[in-house]
Amino acid sequence: MIEYNEPCKEIRTLIVQKYTFERLGLKNTLKNYSFINVIGDTSSGTEAIKIILQKQPDIVIMDLFIEKKERINLIKQIKYKFKNIKIIILTDHTQPEDIILATNSGVSAYCIKNIAPKTLSSVIKNVAMGANWIDPYISLGALNFINNSKKNIIENNKSEEKYTNINLTERELEVLKHLVSGKSNSEIAKALIVSVHTAKAHVCNIFQKMCVEDRVQAAVKAIREHIVN
Repeated sequence: MIEYNEPCKEIRTLIVQKYTFERLGLKNTLKNYSFINVIGDTSSGTEAIKIILQKQPDIVIMDLFIEKKERINLIKQIKYKFKNIKIIILTDHTQPEDIILATNSGVSAYCIKNIAPKTLSSVIKNVAMGANWIDPYISLGALNFINNSKKNIIENNKSEEKYTNINLTERELEVLKHLVSGKSNSEIAKALIVSVHTAKAHVCNIFQKMCVEDRVQAAVKAIREHIVN
């Protein structure tokens, strides 16, 4: 991670964590760094949007405690409505699928809760200045996940299953790209100017052709096999 040594302006920070004890602990920890100003904390995604509207933070530090669909929608809602706000994920979730979906939805950093306070303060400072960061432990786990998946494909004699054999249409490729970015069926429909029913049908066809069961599996496979960039 690049360290910016020049003086840092005050970084207005909002904490979105489920448990009161964790919120207070994080808030007290960040008080030790003069350039970080915690302007609020909440356990609710809805309340977080209200605070953002009122106080316009520079950084939102959030956990992944809500359901996957809701958390991605919250991230995207923040990034769509408040383009200059940076999001830092601070969580216990280490699944590669969560990392992929979060980063594709626009988060700037993905941290594990056992991160050292000094390191977290550096992440906040760097992210505020435009950098991106993923916890080294997480990035290694994601890389191992991808490598192991490739080995399993070879061991199962599926190495010949490539994009050309999946045989997606141009429209299905468009839909898949939106799916990988974390968009819902209604958002895909709006982007492609089609009905929600049509978008859903395309998604179902993609699942069938890719031999996957859900959106996460489709996104992981699409990235892993370079079906989409």
